[in-house]
Amino acid sequence: MLTVLTLTTVVLGVPLIYTAWLWVEDITRDELQSKLERIATVIIEQERGDGLVPGELDTRSVEPLLPQDGKLTIIYPAPRDNASRVDIGVGQVADPLVESLSMGTKGSLRLEVPSAPMHARQQQAVAVVALAVLASLGAAVSVAVITARRVADPLRDVAARAARLAMGDFRPDPRRHGISELDRVSDVLDSATVEIAGRLQREHALVADVSHQLRSRLTAVRLRLDELSTHADQEVVHEAEEAMAQVDRLTAAIDDLVRASRDEDAADLDPVPVMDELRGVVAEWTHPFAEKGRSLTLTGDESLRAPITGSRLREAVSVLVDNALMHGGGTCTVSVRTVRPGVDREPLVCVEVADEGDGVRDELAPHIFDRGFSAGGSTGVGLALARALVEADGGRLELQRRRPALFAVFLGSSAYRTQNAVVTEPR
Repeated sequence: MLTVLTLTTVVLGVPLIYTAWLWVEDITRDELQSKLERIATVIIEQERGDGLVPGELDTRSVEPLLPQDGKLTIIYPAPRDNASRVDIGVGQVADPLVESLSMGTKGSLRLEVPSAPMHARQQQAVAVVALAVLASLGAAVSVAVITARRVADPLRDVAARAARLAMGDFRPDPRRHGISELDRVSDVLDSATVEIAGRLQREHALVADVSHQLRSRLTAVRLRLDELSTHADQEVVHEAEEAMAQVDRLTAAIDDLVRASRDEDAADLDPVPVMDELRGVVAEWTHPFAEKGRSLTLTGDESLRAPITGSRLREAVSVLVDNALMHGGGTCTVSVRTVRPGVDREPLVCVEVADEGDGVRDELAPHIFDRGFSAGGSTGVGLALARALVEADGGRLELQRRRPALFAVFLGSSAYRTQNAVVTEPR
């Protein structure tokens, strides 16, 4: 609105100022022409039958009609010299403004006056017009600001309410702004608040029921495995103990995930040692890799820590390792290092999972994180779940390289905000 007002003021104001400048000049010239007509009348009254006689022209009657600091030149026919000239007034006019008047066969008049007074009046007129233009622009800007605020402030309120809704604040907001479109958006947000709150409540109840049922079934399985641990065959006992360890890890993972799902503020998480969290994942998947004649290694700095939920990180990396086992080839390497997204930004902890297989085909790369999408006959949930788990703690999961495949997990609440600064485009 301010841009339009400024352009309109320039488009209309400049011609108006130029018109005022010419208008003052036209008025001044009209005044000079009027004086010349009066002077011509006085001179013609002194004419005899044979015309104006040189030396007999009474200039005293003309002098009162001259402008201050003006110069009048009278040119009229003469019997001997064909033309005579009489100068009245100052001798020389600096920077003159000249006007002429023809008296036909009786001669002509030339009036010169200084142009400085006219220029002064022109400047005054331009100043008055410019002030009027600026005053109108100021009034228009005030109206534009008031109008913009009347629209922008309710928009900010609605945007803030939507942001609170995204953060999990489902309190109703009865405020309305008197703008039908925005009030409609507020009504929709009210309905969405009720619906989302109800769905979350039902999902929380379902998670609690499912986790309870899983823990009950896992407890029953562990009791049966505990009975097998007393078997006489040592191989059976070993397998039973391994299975019980898997059951214990699964039970602990379920408890951690349920607990983490109730923790809505990832920014308040305490930093945990990343290598310690990943060491258990690598130990769990080492045997499946060995059965396929492949190896799984873990490398990185033991001192690196990140504000994350351990269970979420373990599950997300487990999905990536499982994906490397099913679709990759060669050695799978889980590495932990730091990356700096920018000169003025703090470094992030990055967990990379890479293998030596054929990688991801170009047509599949843009969709591998889409829920339900799979090119290998799986459910298509794993990578989508892994990304959701990482983002729940403020991190980011990306396909960093297509061939061979390399997945990168950027940890920390700042990783999601700086995702555009990190090179995440798969090569």
